Amino acid sequence: MKRKHIISVASFFIFLIGLIVVIYIPKSASSDHLIQPTIFLHGYKGTENSFGHMLQRFEKNYKWGNKALIYRVSPQGKIHAYDLNKSQREPVFIQVIFENNRAGLETNTRWLANVLEHMKGIYHINSINLVGHSMGGIVSLKYIQEYQDSSVYPTVGKLITLGSPFDGIYNENYFQINHDEAATDLKPNSTALKQLRKKQGNFPRNISVLSISSTGDMVATPESVSSIQDIIPADQLEEILIEREGLGHSALHEDGEVDQYIHSFLWKNNME
Repeated sequence: MKRKHIISVASFFIFLIGLIVVIYIPKSASSDHLIQPTIFLHGYKGTENSFGHMLQRFEKNYKWGNKALIYRVSPQGKIHAYDLNKSQREPVFIQVIFENNRAGLETNTRWLANVLEHMKGIYHINSINLVGHSMGGIVSLKYIQEYQDSSVYPTVGKLITLGSPFDGIYNENYFQINHDEAATDLKPNSTALKQLRKKQGNFPRNISVLSISSTGDMVATPESVSSIQDIIPADQLEEILIEREGLGHSALHEDGEVDQYIHSFLWKNNME
């Protein structure tokens, strides 16, 4: 009888230890294989609002997931991460905001790489999707070209670019108003855009890309947006041209039709 009692007590403690281990496994480690967070990156002169309203729709209207993290990068490149600590609905959304929103392509790409390195190191996020509006799409593509060390940075599964002028902004009047580093890089035939095309063979074969443009976009015209074809292999690229004159450049991240295209490309097949 005494022996049975000892065995019962030992079994209870083994069970208790096992329960504690399961409960206290870090969420990042236990759920890492389940989620592929999507990073949203604004464009030239963009702010938190550039994707803020879209993410509110994704979270509150559509119930597609939760906004889990906000990264702010100071003008000096210092990273500030804000963990919103919400529910664990999947997939999660992460917003990246550059406080100096007029920096050039090279600087933006380095900042994005630093953010993603931090994300992998601190939150153990090993795989992501990227969504970039305007210059944010160009920065995202440049990041993929140049930062492929999976031991340091998360791997990318899918990329979406919204109104990203890969051949530059054709409107000359645009550059009479804007004279900073980013504006220089966004000129047709700029050194930065030429370098992007020179690395066209350096795009991983496992990444799918969606490019969305609008006939109403007077900043990133469909002709400039479609030059992504010079960089991404045809079998990895899907292009959508929305023929709507009222859908301007900044309206792309405020439009319900665009929301649905993003959802379908990133998650629909995974949810069916």
